[in-house]
Amino acid sequence: MADVFTMGIDLGSTASKCVILKNGKEVVGSAIIPAGTGTTGPVRAYEECLADAGLKREDLSMIVSTGYGRNSFEQADLVISELSAHATGVHAMYPDARTLIDIGGQDAKVMSISEKGRLDNFIMNDKCAAGTGRFLEVMAKVLELDISELKDYDAKAEGFINISSTCTVFAESEVISQLSNNVDIPSLVRGINTSVAVRTASLVKRLGVKSPVYMSGGVARNTGVVRALERELGVEITVSEIQQLNGAFGAAVYGYGRIK
Repeated sequence: MADVFTMGIDLGSTASKCVILKNGKEVVGSAIIPAGTGTTGPVRAYEECLADAGLKREDLSMIVSTGYGRNSFEQADLVISELSAHATGVHAMYPDARTLIDIGGQDAKVMSISEKGRLDNFIMNDKCAAGTGRFLEVMAKVLELDISELKDYDAKAEGFINISSTCTVFAESEVISQLSNNVDIPSLVRGINTSVAVRTASLVKRLGVKSPVYMSGGVARNTGVVRALERELGVEITVSEIQQLNGAFGAAVYGYGRIK
């Protein structure tokens, strides 16, 4: 029997992610472009993913789009919600997952997953940048750090500086004020990471914590936020191996299921 290739493409507000699966399981190509819907990001992710897999469009049996810009991707054969894609993705890779926390560039999602991989319930924060990757980007810029460095500074922290503001604009002013007082930078970074964790933990608690808990999304690469979330929730959190690609992976799995 010939191999079946399906593509999932997750078009977010700040990044475009793409995955190609062989026979619904094996990742043979992937791409992450730091440019979202409305830019050249989606097409670049699509082309780079095909090149990474060594395939052409005609080799694909189905393309499934998801994410914020899912309806604008003309090459897609099927469109599904990002919640369905994330639930499908985490269940396919981690069948024991009961709660998924996904923090992206502009929103945070918490999903309750059934034993069969269905989305039982969810809650989202998509009205405010606080508690998202955008918040961390703003704070990193103020600190003159790359966002990838936040986890390293958090790991060096011996103390903790509380960030009390829940609004990104006010929190930015608060961080600038702290810097003017020559505070310890690692302790300040830990306070910033904890601020994101506290906002996210409130969403999880409203939905209800069901273990095992997994985390995906770009912010999952920040181990400082992950550890702070574990402290806030009192549970162990497993970070998905594919992190930012979970939505695209789930879309590709969903597409294979429709073919079979």
